Amino acid sequence: MTQLINARILSQESLPSPASIQTEVPHTKRSVAAVLHGRAQLEDILDRKDPRRFVVVGPCSIHDPEAALDYARRLKTLAAEVADVLLVIMRVYFEKPRTTVGWKGLINDPNRDDSFDMVKGIRLARTLLRDISELGLPVGTEALDPLMPQYLGDLVSWNAIGARTTESQTHREMASGLSTPVGLKNGTDGSLTVAINAMQSAGTPHAFLGIDTEGRTCVIRTAGNPHVHLILRGGATPNYTAESVAQAEAMLLKAGLPASIVVDCSHGNSNKNPARQTIVLQDVMQQIRSGSNCLVGMMLESNIVAGTQKIQADLSTLVYGQSVTDSCIGWEETVIAIKSAADLLRGRIGAAA
Repeated sequence: MTQLINARILSQESLPSPASIQTEVPHTKRSVAAVLHGRAQLEDILDRKDPRRFVVVGPCSIHDPEAALDYARRLKTLAAEVADVLLVIMRVYFEKPRTTVGWKGLINDPNRDDSFDMVKGIRLARTLLRDISELGLPVGTEALDPLMPQYLGDLVSWNAIGARTTESQTHREMASGLSTPVGLKNGTDGSLTVAINAMQSAGTPHAFLGIDTEGRTCVIRTAGNPHVHLILRGGATPNYTAESVAQAEAMLLKAGLPASIVVDCSHGNSNKNPARQTIVLQDVMQQIRSGSNCLVGMMLESNIVAGTQKIQADLSTLVYGQSVTDSCIGWEETVIAIKSAADLLRGRIGAAA
């Protein structure tokens, strides 16, 4: 039989059920309140009931939970200072889709040594999400593995579907059933059609295979997600300019979709130069000041220490609070960028009031 079905499988390891992990790392009253309040605020922004915008900001990926919680405490203070005009969501990405190969994130390889202790990774991820939510700070993440929402989804307020998976039927089906607003990114080549098709798909009901909270395989039937939105992340060229945003808005309206657009200030829009993120952010803020109503949010890759570093065999040599994947802006620059964006928005929201 192994010649028929497991010819290239080296081993298999059973995972604890989502219910058992949730019991090990339970919610608190504060974490429940933060998650639900974050979702409600995001929905109100997307429905134009709340005139604010939202910003998803944080490390490219989480590799050190201690540093991530340190970042979260700083971000919570900053979020309170701009809460009148900006809803701040912490970017907490545990899964990294790779173009070829590389470290796949905290869940896949928490020890960063190719030991792939995924049970440990799931526990670490859930604990960090709970602890950040306990601070009263909502979190956003990328929904990559279709099983993970059962383990972690109750602690997340916003989800993204990445550029490499927006075209995937599996991820469109998953997005249709997620309990959060979901942003879908344009393709890596910059194509908007893929993301718009994905929004149409995720907004409708689906039936697909998945697991329940006991870890049993089941048929999942969804209602469709009414709070899907487009994320412009650039491609071969940036697509955050007023002309590109207007084109995206027109395509959304033509497709009968809500004209809700988030600009990812990193990736193709910054030409992978983290310092350019603040330039992109300022441009987006000026568009909003000039009257753009379709721009509802922004994304920034930020960490305690600017730049990036490679994972070393001796993990003690890693710089605390610095990314091990994409290069990020540092904390001081993050504070300036977010406060400057808030100042520009205060003029816009004040004029609209």
